[in-house]
Amino acid sequence: MDEYLSEKEKLEQVTGWLKVNGPWILAGVAVGVLGISGWRWWQNRVDQQALDAASRYEQVVRAFARSDRRGAQSLIESLRRDHAGSPYVDQADLLAARVSVEANELQSAASSLTTVMNGSHDPELAQIARLRLARVQISEGHSDEALATLAKPMSGAFAARYHEVRGDALAAKSDSAGALKEYLAARSSAGPTLAENDVLNLKINDLSAPTAAATPAPAAAPAPAPAKAAGK
Repeated sequence: MDEYLSEKEKLEQVTGWLKVNGPWILAGVAVGVLGISGWRWWQNRVDQQALDAASRYEQVVRAFARSDRRGAQSLIESLRRDHAGSPYVDQADLLAARVSVEANELQSAASSLTTVMNGSHDPELAQIARLRLARVQISEGHSDEALATLAKPMSGAFAARYHEVRGDALAAKSDSAGALKEYLAARSSAGPTLAENDVLNLKINDLSAPTAAATPAPAAAPAPAPAKAAGK
């Protein structure tokens, strides 16, 4: 039994065990060290890429700020090429769309918004792009396209805006009843804080006001005949 073994025998047992298992232990330690080093390298690479993407996006912002739209678009394409899938690419496209709307270049804005709506890995940014695209389509006079863009319902924080934009599209089609229904749904979805939306309430009040019937004005009573002079 082990407690009766001499020190020499115990040492020989340990030495033999190490000869058999030592290489495997060293290999495991080496793999562990390499794994930690590899993870740190990968994490540093990811962090560096995120910093580079953020820096590129800031360059896009500055280019738009100085009205260098061509340079900004070139930077966006460079950002898209080198950092595909980064949320900074989506943010840059949303910014480009806003600048295009301000310049009344609605087709260009619609193109940028469609790219984000269909390609973003961020569900919230995709929803934002969808709402803005529908607004652009309404501005272009394409209300049916806007309704098709908003065919899939939105929930949560986007529900109120979704119903309001659908209401705008229906109002543009002169569907007052449908528009009012969507506006009321928007106010209901907004909650107590966002329900105090002056613009939305104005839209609701305009459509809720009773339409006065165009009744003709009463006819004027005929003037009395002049009295005959006395003695005539």
